[in-house]
Amino acid sequence: MGVRNKTQLAVGLDAGCSRTRCVICAIEDGRLRFLGYGETASAGWIKGRISDTVALSESMRVAIREAERSAQQLVDSCVAGMGGTTVQSGYARAVYEFGHAREIQQDDVTYVIDQAARVRLEADRMLLHVFPRDFVLDGRAGYRNPRRSTCARLEANVLAVTASSHEHDSLVDAIHQAHLAVEETVFEPIAAAYAAIIPQDRARGVAVIDLGMHSTDIVIFDGDALMLAAPLPVWSDHMTRDVAWVLKCPYEDAEGMKKEYGSANAAATAENSYVQLPPAEGRAPREVSRKELNEIIEARAVEMFRYAKAEISKAGMDQSLLEGVVLCGGGSMLNGICDVAEDIIGCSSRNGLAVGIKDWPEELDNPVWTTAAGLAMYSARLKFRVQTKRRAPGLVGMVRG
Repeated sequence: MGVRNKTQLAVGLDAGCSRTRCVICAIEDGRLRFLGYGETASAGWIKGRISDTVALSESMRVAIREAERSAQQLVDSCVAGMGGTTVQSGYARAVYEFGHAREIQQDDVTYVIDQAARVRLEADRMLLHVFPRDFVLDGRAGYRNPRRSTCARLEANVLAVTASSHEHDSLVDAIHQAHLAVEETVFEPIAAAYAAIIPQDRARGVAVIDLGMHSTDIVIFDGDALMLAAPLPVWSDHMTRDVAWVLKCPYEDAEGMKKEYGSANAAATAENSYVQLPPAEGRAPREVSRKELNEIIEARAVEMFRYAKAEISKAGMDQSLLEGVVLCGGGSMLNGICDVAEDIIGCSSRNGLAVGIKDWPEELDNPVWTTAAGLAMYSARLKFRVQTKRRAPGLVGMVRG
């Protein structure tokens, strides 16, 4: 199949509820070069939660083997994505008293961040990420990088991203059953941001929304600071179920119509346009109004982005997303979805595509593969990092081609 050699590999594994995707890249002179990919239908999920680690592991094995054949390499570890309603975030704070004024060193910053990360977690919660927001020096707030400044009292404000320990352990167990070690687990829209957002975009304020079949997740950046990471309670499956219920058709037919004829912007649909439903057992084919189909889809899209807008307001970024909203995941392929995002949130919207990986193939140049690409980029970043403790991406920079 593949060969083991001295090529250093970066592997991203995006095990979604609908599809499982794997990307393999080579690290060459500090750059990433695409080698291969694999994809298969997912199994082992129910309503966005892992229900069968054996079935999930088999999906992973199929995608990994396909990626290995494509890359002509064998892999033994990966960075995996995690998302959904079990992920939450909250603010934490720590203080470091020096006793006398002196210059702040990197070790001081590391220490106070680690202290802030020692938040007391509820049962079945684990710490997934810690992101510094800002620092306070002797009561002076607003420092993003306090190194080489002078103070006697250093405070750190951080955003702690947590996940369900049970869900996380189930994901890791499935990957181990697929015979891979787990280098790190990453909240999926953070991985997507690695691939699709350049530092200048983050500096001007940007939100990334990952639209999955059974989960929708949002992260908001203000420079290197992650302001918020949260799941949203509406996702693509809700749209499909609404279509199936209102139009009285099977779920699979509803999903097919949504993908082929659907739009989140019903106003752009002609009144006299119709879609033919395939015949069901004991029932002849029938036509449904395409306008009605899209009104059903639009209603859920509006609801979803209203939740997103509420999270943006919670982060205090209502007027600060100068780079707008970046959409990725399968749901971002829906026609008109960017139009609705712009109308509801009130800022520009675009699809997020992976950038910075040499030889990235044209067939993967769509937002469905952005998260998997970002996970591979995160894997490369880990291999460049000397320290073994978990750090916030803003402090060590991103790996880019």
